[in-house]
Amino acid sequence: MSGNRKRPEPVQVVKSRRDGALAWLAGGIPYVQFLGIVFDRRGDELTAVLPYDDKLIGNPTLPALHGGVTAAFLEVTAIVSLAWATLWEEFESGRIDPAEVAGKALPPLPRTIDFTVDYLRSGLPRDAYARARILRSGRRFSSVTVEAWQDNRDRPFALGTVHLLMPPAPGQPAE
Repeated sequence: MSGNRKRPEPVQVVKSRRDGALAWLAGGIPYVQFLGIVFDRRGDELTAVLPYDDKLIGNPTLPALHGGVTAAFLEVTAIVSLAWATLWEEFESGRIDPAEVAGKALPPLPRTIDFTVDYLRSGLPRDAYARARILRSGRRFSSVTVEAWQDNRDRPFALGTVHLLMPPAPGQPAE
């Protein structure tokens, strides 16, 4: 065996770095904090979780989640998932160290160009989950779909399509 081989990092070190990076990314968005959205990470895949809270109800007679909360949940899931995918290599290579950037401002995030929501059924007064699928991610433009469900992933209560303007790469001028 060659003595030049670099030993792999212990799994707990890698996991801690990834968790720190995600906490920094999601924690830097005030509306994520207000809604209580958290992200469950499995490798590079994210699931957004919107824990139930009475403040999220828009129609107390049904009761049903507010449509604006549902839309925000979908949009935030798309933005954080796209930013996570874009910054993944920076985190993995160590070029962005979560320990060093904790408490500092986030890099520019993708900005929404347009957003379409399909409300398929009422969001019930319980936890909701969402996953984004990046259809296209380019230097200037990205397209993402998001699906939100509650008890059964095969029965989504809302779908979203988001087109986003990508921020300039680090060191590149803004256009």
